[in-house]
Amino acid sequence: MEDGKNVLCYTTKMIHSQFIEHALIDSSKIASKNFNDVSSVVIKLGDNNQVLTETDIAVGKYIVSEVQKIYPTHNIIDEETGIIDKKSDYTWVIDPIDGTSNFVVSSPQYGIMIGLLYQNKPIAGGMALPYYSEIITAEKNCGAFYNDNKLEVTKEPDLLSSLVAYGMDGHQEKPTLTYDELNILARIVLNVRNIRAAGSLFDSAMVAKGKYGAYLNRTSKIWDVVGLHIIIEEAGGVVTDFFGKPMDYSYPLTKIDTNYTFCIGAPLLHKQLQEIIHSTQ
Repeated sequence: MEDGKNVLCYTTKMIHSQFIEHALIDSSKIASKNFNDVSSVVIKLGDNNQVLTETDIAVGKYIVSEVQKIYPTHNIIDEETGIIDKKSDYTWVIDPIDGTSNFVVSSPQYGIMIGLLYQNKPIAGGMALPYYSEIITAEKNCGAFYNDNKLEVTKEPDLLSSLVAYGMDGHQEKPTLTYDELNILARIVLNVRNIRAAGSLFDSAMVAKGKYGAYLNRTSKIWDVVGLHIIIEEAGGVVTDFFGKPMDYSYPLTKIDTNYTFCIGAPLLHKQLQEIIHSTQ
C-alpha cells in the first residue's frame, strides 16, 4: 500500500488516528486564527512557567466536544477542562496548546497534541504544528505518518553527530533541582553535536521525523507525553522516563498532577543517553 499503510490499518485499526487527524486540522484553524492576536494571558497559580490563553481554552473545548460527539463513553483528560470520567478503558488525553509561552510571543514552535490510552497503554496519537501546516498521526502497529508520509527516527548511530533537544523548567521553589539537572545536561552537551530547545512538541516532531536524535524533559504532565509516546514508538523510537524506566499511565485519571519525565529517541542514541545519565548518579 502507498506510504507503507497496509489494508488492515486502513480499514480497521486507523479509525482513531483518522478522528485525531480531523480534530487536529480543525483545531489548528482555531489556533492559527488567534496567532499574533493574543488578547489575554494568565499565569497559572503556583507555576510561573505555565501560562494560559483564551486559545488554549477554545481549542480544548473544541476537541473535547468532538470526542464526546464521536466517543461519548470514553474518558477525557484535557489540560484546561480537567477530567471527564466515564469509567471507560479508553482515555483521551489532550494538550490544547503545547508551548503556550511560544504562542504568546508569536513563536511558530507551538502545537496541539492528542493521545489515546486503552487500558493504560497508548494506542493512538497525533500532533499538529499549525504554523507549518503539519499533522503527525500514529496508531498502534500501523506506523507514524507526517502529512501521509511514513516517519522513521534517525539511523545515525553516534550521539556526537546528532542534535538532541532538551526541555527544562526552572524550580524556584527548590533551586538545587535545577542545579542538579544542569550537571546532567552539561554531560549530555559534551557528548552531542548540539542542543536544541523549542520548549514544545516541536522537538518531539523533529525526533519522529529523524531530524533530531532524541528529546529529554524532566518536568511535564500526562498530556505532554501520551500523544508523543505512540508517535515515537511507531516511528521506531524508544520512549522511557528520564532514567530509562517504562512510562506509567496506570489509573490515568488520578495522574493529572503527576510529574512526568521522558527520554525519547532512536534506539542506539537513547541507549547512549541513558549511559550518560546513569554515569552521573
